[in-house]
Amino acid sequence: MMATTHALAGMALAGVTVAIAPAYAPVAVAAAGVGGAFPDLDLYADHRKTLHFPTYYAVLAAAFAVVALLVPGPLTVGLAWFFVAAALHSAMDAFGGGLELRPWHATSERAVYDHYRDRWLRPRRWIRYDGAPEDLALAVGLGLVCLAIYPNSMDLVIAAIVGISAVYALFRKPMVWIAERLVDLLPATLLEHVPERFTEDLR
Repeated sequence: MMATTHALAGMALAGVTVAIAPAYAPVAVAAAGVGGAFPDLDLYADHRKTLHFPTYYAVLAAAFAVVALLVPGPLTVGLAWFFVAAALHSAMDAFGGGLELRPWHATSERAVYDHYRDRWLRPRRWIRYDGAPEDLALAVGLGLVCLAIYPNSMDLVIAAIVGISAVYALFRKPMVWIAERLVDLLPATLLEHVPERFTEDLR
């Protein structure tokens, strides 16, 4: 799934803060948005393994949630929601596609790495690939939920995230062709620094 979908999922879930502790809603939604997108910072460094921790993020989320309940404050609430959203992201990736360059071909059996079990979780492909029409539909739906939950001051941010999702979905497949052309232009000495999925046809 798109990083924006993950960010919106975290933000939508953090909406419960509006009902139970509205004073902390701004920090909760900000932390959840960042936490939801955070794991995808490993996009070019062993993607869905380096910063994806389905089990450990969940443990950290539970621990910080307890701390936030006992000692509520911007820092504790923010950390709790950051790890909740990061855990949600890592779990959601198992419901998407695999790691291959063209995930719509469904050839990879690696969705996200579970360090606790020391193995790759297989893709369920409920969302066939990041940027698929159903991924965009989910992002739009989550965006609508966020618009309904949060004050009007958040509308522009939420609309921007959904807009980025739409642009990404539109260019998702052409981007593969562009990436391959760029890789073809790289000197051999730099190819070893390019993620394997971008050079699979050259190896």
